[in-house]
Amino acid sequence: MDERIRKQLAFALEIDKEKNILRQTHLSGHGRRENDAEHAWHMAIMAYLLREYANEEVNITKVMLMCLIHDIVEIEAGDTYAYDEEGLKSQKEREERAKEKLYSLLPDDQKRELVSLFDEFESYESPEARFAHAMDNVQPLILNDSNEGGDWKDHQVSAELVYGRHKKTKLGSEKLYEVSDEILQKNIKKGNLKE
Repeated sequence: MDERIRKQLAFALEIDKEKNILRQTHLSGHGRRENDAEHAWHMAIMAYLLREYANEEVNITKVMLMCLIHDIVEIEAGDTYAYDEEGLKSQKEREERAKEKLYSLLPDDQKRELVSLFDEFESYESPEARFAHAMDNVQPLILNDSNEGGDWKDHQVSAELVYGRHKKTKLGSEKLYEVSDEILQKNIKKGNLKE
């Protein structure tokens, strides 16, 4: 087996570990906790379905790839809950180390390509990155809504914190921000999110 394909297959096997990274969000209908791979897959499909609501024209293939790779670093860095203030302090540093370690398994050209895509996503620097981030916000929101706000309740998350995260959804999709606001208002009224 030549070196290039050996490296590609080694990376493919390594990223299978993403299926073991459990998130705080539960599957719809009060299911088990979602894993990172399921989250990424769901985001990618949602991006394809909802692309007409992007604020700007997007390359949907690029958006979907961003969705699929954005949490691979959590194989090494671990999942940081969106509302964990302490964990968020060290998230960037942990993910930078993980990015170097994991993407170094690939041939250099593919490492550069995927690191560049990951960095673009993290920095919100393109229409694709902004729309992919909108998916990263909306996907757990609809799961929380389907579970009567169970994850928000379990972690005692306030509406203010959720709105703080969701205001960035506007950067990728004004329409999806409006929909998010409707969902959040409904959950506040039901008592699923504390004010």
